[in-house]
Amino acid sequence: MKLLMHTCCAPCSVYCIQTLRNENIEPTLFWYNPNIHPYSEYKKRLDCLKQYAEKIKINAIYIDEYGLEEFCKNTIDDLNGRCVNYCYPVRLRKTFEYAKLNGYDTVTTTLLYSIYQNHEYIKKICENYSKEFGINFLYRDFRVGFWKGHEEAKDERIIYAKILWMCI
Repeated sequence: MKLLMHTCCAPCSVYCIQTLRNENIEPTLFWYNPNIHPYSEYKKRLDCLKQYAEKIKINAIYIDEYGLEEFCKNTIDDLNGRCVNYCYPVRLRKTFEYAKLNGYDTVTTTLLYSIYQNHEYIKKICENYSKEFGINFLYRDFRVGFWKGHEEAKDERIIYAKILWMCI
């Protein structure tokens, strides 16, 4: 299995990576998050993930596109629905597109880790993209390890910033 894992940030990655590695699956991390604002938060998350990936010796791909203009155009009239109508689809579609173009046969996401995300919607949209792109979707309910992963991220000193109002 050649797995590409969309990654929103390093803290959310800890438990997901450990779980997959325990199953003898080595993911490649994929950073594409043009929905994270302000820029200072975006930069902290990106830099933190780069440091963590290097520390644990995991392959990572970074699509560094700070998409403020597109984000504003697509969410200004739909702030309450921004995650479902823009943030999830734009990030996950890009992940499946990248996977298809670069020989990955499977995709998953750290968005399935957070207890604060719309888990069922994320699962559904990934299943739809899986069919559309002919790429497998590896579903895991990583939420079972949310607090464990949170503590391990703190222990690893990779909690980096206050989470703001954007989708994570």
